[in-house]
Amino acid sequence: MTTNHQNDQFTNPNILPTGTPQGQSELQRPQGETPVDDETTHFGYQTVHKSEKQAKVAEVFTSVARKYDVMNDLMSFGIHRLWKRYAISLSGVRSGQSVLDIAGGTGDLAKVFSREVGRSGRVVLSDINEAMLEVGRTRLINAGCNNVDFVLANAETLEPFEDNSFDLVTISFGLRNVTDKDKALSAMHRVLKPGGRLLVLEFSKPVFEPLSKAYDLYSFTALPIMGKIVANDAESYQYLAESIRMHPDQKTLKQMMENAGFINCDYHNLTGGIVAVHRGFKARS
Repeated sequence: MTTNHQNDQFTNPNILPTGTPQGQSELQRPQGETPVDDETTHFGYQTVHKSEKQAKVAEVFTSVARKYDVMNDLMSFGIHRLWKRYAISLSGVRSGQSVLDIAGGTGDLAKVFSREVGRSGRVVLSDINEAMLEVGRTRLINAGCNNVDFVLANAETLEPFEDNSFDLVTISFGLRNVTDKDKALSAMHRVLKPGGRLLVLEFSKPVFEPLSKAYDLYSFTALPIMGKIVANDAESYQYLAESIRMHPDQKTLKQMMENAGFINCDYHNLTGGIVAVHRGFKARS
């Protein structure tokens, strides 16, 4: 059910370099889910108690919710729309199916899925942040998406949703903000129907050293400045830059998905590995 075909414009994920993780300078913190004790986790480069992270992330996204789409366009020069389009092309979604878009925020993916599943299908846009969910609700209702439900949900439990409920589960630029990623991946596996698929679109690790250095310079200088000018919030965008560096790399996230029970997992690097789309399936039996 999976393929390793890579379009010419995408980097082959099988030739990732080994050694020091990419996407950081020597002066920056080590990348990925570095070991912390059972009670602490990362909030950007800070080590915080696990109970604190959810509230801190909520503060960030409540602050940026109204300017989120504008900042996405500015930060990525509009390329985030192409990344999302490519992820959707891997979804295999069909008319009549059910889709859960976790941490769906302002509804970019949910809007497309609403059209793809049609009147007989169902899309659920979920987010843990009420301010982000409200922006998404307003946007999609105004767009006439009448087959979309809006649910406040924690990605770590997905408690409102029953087992084996969805044909497709997606999370776009949200997994790195989850406190317990392993727990969240297990919850995503639980709510998928047998044969269903998970798509994770997330910032990842550049695979070319020159790109890594340029990306670091841009992330830690331009992003906070744009955040200050456009959203009057430099600190939130400093956190977002740091959270990208602390997110597991491509191979690590693939292994985490397999540990959660997903099969036929693969990933596709976009823009030199700045972003990657991970895909996994729930076994049919």
